[in-house]
Amino acid sequence: MRLAVEKRETTSQAFRFFSPFAAVLLSLLFGAAFLWASGLNPLKVYSTMWWGAFGDAYGVSETFVTAIPIMLCALGIALAAKMLLWNVGAEGQFHMGAFAAASVALSMPKAPAWQVLPLMAMAGMAGGAIWALIPGIPRAYLGVNEIITTLMLNYVAIYWVEYLVHGPWRDPGSLNFPLSAPFSDAARLPALFGSRVHAGILFALVAAAAIFVVLSRTKWGYEITVIGENPKAARYAGMNIERNVVLVMCLAGALAGLAGMAEVSAIAGRMTRQLSPGYGYSAIIVAWLAKLNPWAVVIVSVLFGGLLVGGYSAQFIGVSAASVNMLQGLMLFFVLAVEAAGRYRVRVVRQAEAEAEE
Repeated sequence: MRLAVEKRETTSQAFRFFSPFAAVLLSLLFGAAFLWASGLNPLKVYSTMWWGAFGDAYGVSETFVTAIPIMLCALGIALAAKMLLWNVGAEGQFHMGAFAAASVALSMPKAPAWQVLPLMAMAGMAGGAIWALIPGIPRAYLGVNEIITTLMLNYVAIYWVEYLVHGPWRDPGSLNFPLSAPFSDAARLPALFGSRVHAGILFALVAAAAIFVVLSRTKWGYEITVIGENPKAARYAGMNIERNVVLVMCLAGALAGLAGMAEVSAIAGRMTRQLSPGYGYSAIIVAWLAKLNPWAVVIVSVLFGGLLVGGYSAQFIGVSAASVNMLQGLMLFFVLAVEAAGRYRVRVVRQAEAEAEE
């Protein structure tokens, strides 16, 4: 007798709907066990996190501010994943978008907002798109694994930004802190509703609507879905897979680059080495929890932003930042584990059956 892992023919609609909730529940249960073993009260920790994120206007505002870059990055990751492209390079594309937008802002200190902000947005999208094309083109025409290349390029982009703010871009008036010169007021994205929530959320909502329409109403969206589900059938039907891989990677990178532009313009107001606490990586969890649905990405991003903001609140009652990161890691683990459980099953193969198969 032995165990065999087999791929399921189909997964039920109920499983697809409930699996994200199961992943979150399992991560919370295992996280609670870890907190209890660490001498903390899990209910008190989770309660503090919830009220820190959603208990008052300031918490809600910070939750949305945190959710905006995650939302934009996750939309790009979800679109690419529809074609089975594993873009784990949103973090690097985010940084290169911020770099390109900052280049525009620093080179046009006296330009009015109606000139500099659109140019910053276009530069940010171009920066992220070009960074995504570096692994995207080899993936399309040579079959190079995009997981390794996009991941490695993250480090290149992050260290490039660090080099700039420690070297040629460092502001002489920053008291040796790694900061560029501040942007002009015209180069700052406006805040909304008298809070820190900025216009970047409008970018994200427009992007979610556009991706939804493209995927559900257009021929190109149909091609993306078919290529993701059955590449051989798509090629047999005459679809240009290479061109679509390049286009989708370009768009995914542009969205992450736009997130970088929004963050550096609206929040930081200058280039700094601490732009992102890992938004591009968090976006991977969000995209899969949302089942690659663009509107679900918007909702899950807000909840995940609440997890991060609540994590900061929990630190005031003795929860370490590492423990909060552990909760995120658990969530990613269970998202992947539940997804694998839906795609595969373990079957007991008895001796007689095994001999018959041989």
